[in-house]
Amino acid sequence: MSVTHHRTIVPGDLDLRGRSFTKELDVSFADWRGLLDLSAQLKRERRTRDEAHWLAGLNFALVFAKTSTRTRCAFEVAAHDQGAHVTYIDPSGSQLGHKESVKDTGRVLGRTFDGIEYRGFGHEDVEVLARHSGVPVWNGLSDLWHPTQSLCDVFTMEEHSTKPLTEVSVAYVGDARNNVARSLLVAGAMSGMEVRMVAPRALATPRDVWAVAEDIARETGARLMATDDPREGVWGVDFVYTDVWLSMGESHDEWTERIDLLRPYRVDHSLMLATRNPAAKFMHCLPAFHDAQTGVGAEVLATMPGETCLEVSDAVFESPASIVFDQAENRMHTVKAVMVATAGVSGTVAPGWSQMLPD
Repeated sequence: MSVTHHRTIVPGDLDLRGRSFTKELDVSFADWRGLLDLSAQLKRERRTRDEAHWLAGLNFALVFAKTSTRTRCAFEVAAHDQGAHVTYIDPSGSQLGHKESVKDTGRVLGRTFDGIEYRGFGHEDVEVLARHSGVPVWNGLSDLWHPTQSLCDVFTMEEHSTKPLTEVSVAYVGDARNNVARSLLVAGAMSGMEVRMVAPRALATPRDVWAVAEDIARETGARLMATDDPREGVWGVDFVYTDVWLSMGESHDEWTERIDLLRPYRVDHSLMLATRNPAAKFMHCLPAFHDAQTGVGAEVLATMPGETCLEVSDAVFESPASIVFDQAENRMHTVKAVMVATAGVSGTVAPGWSQMLPD
């Protein structure tokens, strides 16, 4: 486990009060480091049952245009731990995007709640909420970015490494265009890590995202690499990370082509051996299609005679190298750090809609 010595931090030490967290670049490199330290502190305090209640008496809206297990549980439990109350709004539970614009919904919610989590589709929706609600808005996932996941990922890697983050290497293997891959690349660059994006050329990281990561790397000393060779990509790394090959809602017509393209990038025993690092760990943001024990997994695998998994083999998923459930737990601790840093400091109330009114 990590030998990192996290500094003790008071949320007010971070320059984030009243700020939104829609993507990694919403925070400075120093505050990113501070969120990692605060996550560690809050995790320790939860285990010893001596948490300070920085969010006591606050009310948060959890707006889910797209369903979730880990994100919902992380926000709900983190808020409750800190003394806050939450209102869960599911895809059919509001007029958002149907009878009312995202902008108007944001202005309504901002007059009722002290913070808003939004998990949806188009990234612009979460940015609109952040611009118009008057309260901190947290991106629980959009089509472009997944910042609460990447914060958790970096935190988990630091926990499972005996080296400082600046010496840690991670290979993301699979579809490098998606939100998890984009966020991991930028978060790793902000943390000064070595980040390798291992994907077929047709599914490579978009040029604009890569350019942003390169700019960051010039400041932090991060090392970035892109390759379409899976074995070259994972050689010597500390962590191998993958995500689902198929996003829910994609046409069945895309399945065969996508699977054929990504089959060489499956994380199986041979690919883990290709790291040449017996201590290499496996990561996945979940859910994972490592067997046919889900409805979707069974449906997809039925179209693939002889196949038993998609992006990761069951043997790797269930192996001692797998830290996916540590990762899943850490969503709660890092989400809590984001909420505490942005919405509640020393018992004071987060900035609300009243700040938008004239004096």
